[in-house]
Amino acid sequence: MADPGLLRTIFIVSDSTGETAEKMVRAALRQFDLREDATDLRIVPHLRHELDMDVIVGNAQRAQGLVVSTLVRGEERKVLQTKCEQRGVPYVDLIGSLLGTMARFLSVEPREVPGLLHTVSDSYYRRMEAIEFTVQSDDGRCPENLIKADLVLLGISRTSKTPLSIYLAQKGYRVANVPLVLDLPLPPELDQVPPERVYALQIQPDALLQIRRERLLRIHMTTDTSYGQRDYILREIYFARDLLRSHPDWTVIDVTGKAIEETAADVLRSYHQRTGTPMH
Repeated sequence: MADPGLLRTIFIVSDSTGETAEKMVRAALRQFDLREDATDLRIVPHLRHELDMDVIVGNAQRAQGLVVSTLVRGEERKVLQTKCEQRGVPYVDLIGSLLGTMARFLSVEPREVPGLLHTVSDSYYRRMEAIEFTVQSDDGRCPENLIKADLVLLGISRTSKTPLSIYLAQKGYRVANVPLVLDLPLPPELDQVPPERVYALQIQPDALLQIRRERLLRIHMTTDTSYGQRDYILREIYFARDLLRSHPDWTVIDVTGKAIEETAADVLRSYHQRTGTPMH
């Protein structure tokens, strides 16, 4: 047993950057009443060769240290474990048992490819592009983007067009939203958009009245304005319904009392059914 007063050395071995293992070790160390300088973490990233394992295990033996591993290849984990056992070096495999249990649970063998956590995938770039597109196309801006959008949302004020658009964009969909304003025509570019991409958001009058009045109070405005009056809201709702009657191929979604996630699920379910495309 090593002297408790000695500096304790932990060798963190990884076939990638070692960041994941370091965070886990540091999180574990917080559970012990130790001085900050009581442990020395030595990160060994991008391990590729067995000879490097000999050096690491030898250093750990001389330092009376601990080896912590996040090697993802099963063969390399076994080799490192064997070398540690042969030299009496304590060894912790942070990922092996997890991969094994998950493989049995999922009935799929792991890929055992190092560094996948830090790989930027095509889906990441698609989401970033979708978010940029959606921000540019918010609230009727850039009507020329309507034909490029995966989804177009329509609705009168406070039907959650913007938050719903951003939520869908984070899933990789390019979204444009268009406000329906009393007595104003729809943008002509909307006629070029395939109807299966267009979704009109409706809400019950009483629910909208409450939302708008709460909004006016938050921004310290009187609820006496037409924006927060039931008669005006009814005019807006009837105007929107008249517009939608002339476009029966558009999908209407009632957002009354729904969370953004629920509405998004309704939109995507309808979109993929109508287009015959797989979910992102």
